[in-house]
Amino acid sequence: MTTPRTEWKKLNPPAELEELFNKARSLTIASKSAELVDIACGGPGSDSMEVAYELPDGKRIVEANVARVRNGISANYPDPYMRRRDPDCMLVADARDTDKDRYEDRFGTNFSKLREETIDWMAKQDLIAFAFISGQSGMGADSIVVAPANAGFFALGLALLQGIVPVDELPKNFNPTVVIYVAPPFRHTHFEGRQVVVHNRRSKIHELFSYNLYPGPSAKKGVYGVLINIGEKEGWVTAHCSTVRVVTPYDNEIVIMHEGASGGGKSEMLENPHREQDGRLLLGRNVVSDEKRFLELPRTCELEPVTDDMALCHSSLQDGAGKLALVDAESGWFVRVNHIDRYGTDLNLETLTACPPQDLLFLNIDAVPGSRAMIWEHIQDSPGKPCPNPRVIIPRQIVPNVVSDPVHVDVRSFGVRTPPCTAEKPSYGIMGLMHILPPSLAWLWRLVAPRGHANPSIVGTEAMSSEGVGSYWPFATGRKVDQANLLLRQVFETHKTLFILTPNQHVGAWEVGFIPQWLAREYLARRGSARFRPGQLEPSRCPLLGNSFFSLQIEGHMIPRWFLQVNTQPEIGNEGYDQGAKILTEFFHKQLAEFQHKDLDQKGKEIIACCLDGGSVADYENFSL
Repeated sequence: MTTPRTEWKKLNPPAELEELFNKARSLTIASKSAELVDIACGGPGSDSMEVAYELPDGKRIVEANVARVRNGISANYPDPYMRRRDPDCMLVADARDTDKDRYEDRFGTNFSKLREETIDWMAKQDLIAFAFISGQSGMGADSIVVAPANAGFFALGLALLQGIVPVDELPKNFNPTVVIYVAPPFRHTHFEGRQVVVHNRRSKIHELFSYNLYPGPSAKKGVYGVLINIGEKEGWVTAHCSTVRVVTPYDNEIVIMHEGASGGGKSEMLENPHREQDGRLLLGRNVVSDEKRFLELPRTCELEPVTDDMALCHSSLQDGAGKLALVDAESGWFVRVNHIDRYGTDLNLETLTACPPQDLLFLNIDAVPGSRAMIWEHIQDSPGKPCPNPRVIIPRQIVPNVVSDPVHVDVRSFGVRTPPCTAEKPSYGIMGLMHILPPSLAWLWRLVAPRGHANPSIVGTEAMSSEGVGSYWPFATGRKVDQANLLLRQVFETHKTLFILTPNQHVGAWEVGFIPQWLAREYLARRGSARFRPGQLEPSRCPLLGNSFFSLQIEGHMIPRWFLQVNTQPEIGNEGYDQGAKILTEFFHKQLAEFQHKDLDQKGKEIIACCLDGGSVADYENFSL
């Protein structure tokens, strides 16, 4: 059912959007995500829909197949390329300061013509629109999305991720300064089938044009770019992280903030450790000998999730107490489930998504109309090759024990996907199970933010590349140096925070999955604020890794030293380790060269110079004094 033409006036849209609403073939203003569930399937009586568009040459392109399932909506893309985010999809159309690719530079023409074509095309469509808040009220921006009605599943995803404000509950002072336009066919008519998202930062309106229907680049990371732009102007950061309040069996509480590039373990930090059938934890499997090591941990900590991927570190939350304060920037979580490949891997997540209290959106999950979408049933990119990026969008209000109030961070962890490392095939997989970083080194890791080994979330990248400042640079529209300065100030103003580094996938020659960050979480929560014992830490052989553990004990179980200092692994040794350290160091030097900018804070210049000069762990620690 379409909305009366006067209803859109409550959105207080800018003049150009008013004109579009008046011209559109039909217009539906949604107020609830439940309305979008029906629209996604083609109406209340339909259980499936083919999302297709006819191009000017008469060719018909199917972008997605949508099915109504018992636990929500399942959407699948026929094109495997559309099942992950393209890391090069974002472009800037305006003339404001940016280090990003501009639309004009890539395509040789001004964006204004395509912008006009896009709005003209939308004026001929049946449209849906709704209001939402990018971020939170008072810490973000009033926003509107407008999309073709047959892309209802995309609108549903955005509503679950960012929230939806019912029309009748819009405040009189609702003033949209962000507008998202969705125009899928232009991917084929203008961009040779590639994902493209264009940010157009006008004087009063931040426009975002989404030319694809995968929510990652636009409904999620596009809105993230909007928040980064707002924070850049106002002097605060939207961090790329998950956050969890951890409660030990002894009622001790700490808050851990886990940052990292895509695939760096953010969602996994909110999960309980995955156990073997007999209840043990698999510490690791040696890739050379196939030996397995296990750990018995009868009772793990209770987890109270705070954020899944984006955290508002707004200036109004900070109290000068030496710990970073943050709150969730999202209304829903875009959870990757590629590691859930069988029933019983994570019963909590499986139960929540199989029988949710409200409809969810599943992407890249094999489900048919009327069935129940199960998060371990991944579609295949090709015969025998499962899609590496199956997803489910979960509204945060249905997550058990979720924390909605601001929290203060005790531990900031940074996760890196690491490949196996051996003497015969050295790599940067030389990180031990956990490292303790001085703040200056923690800042450098956030500048470099390695994307790492076998990334499941994005399409074809080299084995090691950089996501840049704070690991959120792919979504930012401004300058690297400005974000580097914001992060530097943030790190050194939160001097009561413990900074750690945790690998995932491999520790040297051992395949470990996400067990390092799970064990780090269990260990640090149990030790609370206790100081490290003399001799427990020592400078890492590679200074970029800060301090390594000489010994580590969890619930009476000693972690073998070769999991803490990988040069002690016989498959690697000092020589293999040093070759891996050289790879890591050269990568840091290459990436940090981009930050040698005249506008970089003086302390930042000195820290980078220390790295380029081969500084020691003690040198980095001196910056913390």
